[in-house]
Amino acid sequence: MRGEARSYAAARKERTADTDRWLKDLFRTASDGDQVSLVAVGSLGRGEPAPGSDLDLVLLHAGRPDVARIADRVWYPIWDSAVGLDHSVRTVAEAVAVARQDLKAVLGLIQARHVAGDPELTRRTREAVLADWRADSRRRLGELRAAADHRAQVSGELAFLLEPDLKDGRGGLRDVQAMQAVAAAWVASAPGPRAREAYEFILDVRHALHVVTARGTDRLVLQEQDAVAGLLGLLDAEALMRRLAEAGRTVSHAFDATWRTVDRLLSGPAPRGRRPLADGVVEHGGEVVLARGADPRKDPALVLRAAAAAAEAGLPLAPATVSVLAAQTPSMPVPWPEKARDALVSILGAGRAAVPVWEELDQAGVIVKLLPDWERVRHRPQRNPIHRFTVDRHLIEAAANAAGHTREVSRPDLLLIGALLHDIGKGWPGDHSATGEVVVRDIATRIGLPARDVETLATVVRHHLLLPETATRRDLDDPVTIEKVAATVGSREVLDLLAALAVADGNATGPAAWNAWKAGLVADLVRRVRSVLSGSPPPKAPSISPEQAALARHGGGAVRVNGGAVTVVAPDRAGLLWSAAGVLAAHRMVVRSASAASAGGTAVIEFAVVPEYGSPPDPATLEADLRLVLAGRLDIEQRLARRGRSVRPSRVPVAPPRVTLVDDASATATVVEVRAHDRPGLLWRIGRAFGECALDVRAARVETLGAEAVDVFYVVDRAGRPLSDSAQRVQVRDQVLAALR
Repeated sequence: MRGEARSYAAARKERTADTDRWLKDLFRTASDGDQVSLVAVGSLGRGEPAPGSDLDLVLLHAGRPDVARIADRVWYPIWDSAVGLDHSVRTVAEAVAVARQDLKAVLGLIQARHVAGDPELTRRTREAVLADWRADSRRRLGELRAAADHRAQVSGELAFLLEPDLKDGRGGLRDVQAMQAVAAAWVASAPGPRAREAYEFILDVRHALHVVTARGTDRLVLQEQDAVAGLLGLLDAEALMRRLAEAGRTVSHAFDATWRTVDRLLSGPAPRGRRPLADGVVEHGGEVVLARGADPRKDPALVLRAAAAAAEAGLPLAPATVSVLAAQTPSMPVPWPEKARDALVSILGAGRAAVPVWEELDQAGVIVKLLPDWERVRHRPQRNPIHRFTVDRHLIEAAANAAGHTREVSRPDLLLIGALLHDIGKGWPGDHSATGEVVVRDIATRIGLPARDVETLATVVRHHLLLPETATRRDLDDPVTIEKVAATVGSREVLDLLAALAVADGNATGPAAWNAWKAGLVADLVRRVRSVLSGSPPPKAPSISPEQAALARHGGGAVRVNGGAVTVVAPDRAGLLWSAAGVLAAHRMVVRSASAASAGGTAVIEFAVVPEYGSPPDPATLEADLRLVLAGRLDIEQRLARRGRSVRPSRVPVAPPRVTLVDDASATATVVEVRAHDRPGLLWRIGRAFGECALDVRAARVETLGAEAVDVFYVVDRAGRPLSDSAQRVQVRDQVLAALR
């Protein structure tokens, strides 16, 4: 794991020695050292202070009446030096009493280090605290576990965050220190060499972060990552975050193993006996182990069979068993035997239970041995806010989700394997769907799938984004949209696989990538394409419903707000859609989708909206403002300008906007795709630019992915025709780009 990265361990050791010398000098001027001692806890106690670390010190004494004077003569020079100080003064009895009640205090004292004064006093205190810690380990370890769970809930998982907390995140420094505390209770072993190496790397990252920021911070924010990577000798922020993800997952894996040991030892003796689970695999003591006589050297599929048995039983693989399998399993024959492929599908088919088992094999290096292409996505970060996981973890999460949809497809095995491999191309340059198709052909052949299944799997990987992207970026009422999707998928089998994968993939990505709105659009698209594949004609464009026609009788315009659905009915005119969108933006409503239909000079616009935050606005107020803007009596531009001035600019660089006119996406309109950093009133600005180009927006699909807006518009000229003049197309592109700046 260390590779070429610079280690700051020597600097921390030197800082510890320098600080100790300074503190010894201060103590020497304050006391004769009789029945009093200065003890370091926290990072200085562990000998690993970073440049911005505070000093955590305890002044121990045996009842000296002048201890307050001694403390003042030690603490004041430290305060004068502007070094942060966390301090306390205790007798041995007081230190033990505080440690019994305060988790932070006991964790510091069991790793306390003598600095100056009476070493016997320090020894007695530390031994008394340790004795109490061990005697009350059942209660105190439960408290320690609860604290770790709370940290993880608040700070998230270090390995998967864009801006991780190096100390408190799950898999961070605190978790290793918790494992050391468990070891001090004599309940489990201390962190092993891999966890310790990962810990040292996280310490190095934190050290470099303090150097870069010149302050004691633990959160590695985006704008500091390239500089931190440079100090550590790494190529760039992506290389840093990949190494950090690996370290965090190594710590998390060791942390989970520690607590399994704690639970097993504190819950009493496990049931005796060995329960068969699969050929060569049994359960013993609540773990999955190899049966007597099972030999992985003669049975390459045994590793997958054992993993499948563990996932299906919801049990962990015993660490010793994983070590044996990793060391002794030979390379799998190519193509794989059918039993090995079936075992792989069984692992994935276990759903959520497959994730920890897969992680166990991955930590031991088994997955890369079975699937060499896995190395390219292993620990690879996805540096955008919509992704919750690294690429490899996202893939196993998607496969686990897909297990819940196997009844919806004719080939559940291809769904599970496709979910596991759909983003495998992200380890290569270029479009990951295109490169993934190439890689998956090789993997599918390697694992022994027949040629027809290889083609199906390659098609699924190549087009795994087809349904969600089409549903959110194209007009589903346009027959060209449905016909193109039907031609691409080619069969009901592939359509069903893609539909199930879209749900599994979206949920594994995160809430910004999948929600009820998108799920409804994808389901509608699938229904329409399924109809075409069965031989039915594509659906006709919708007309105005009787309910909408009734609203049109209001004459000047009518508005209805029903939860997240906003309907606007008004005389058809240019700019109607974007004027209404401006009102919604002024009321802090995010437009998720918009569609328009017209008949007999009346237009109907349907918006799907959600509040930016908090509760939605009062429907009556929103309706009133919409009617005002329809009547030309509300200056929406001024409203949005005020909103824009109150919005803080992004603190990280953003990519420039992009405007693309998509050919062949519709026979009746020109499709304009806009990618830009999201901000209030974006849809209004784009629509106004179309109005300045004398264009009408017939329909829109609007989506926000994190801070990235992906908006698609079907536009026509004032005669209702698509744009054919090249000069006009250039003008539209330039005008929209200008509105985005």
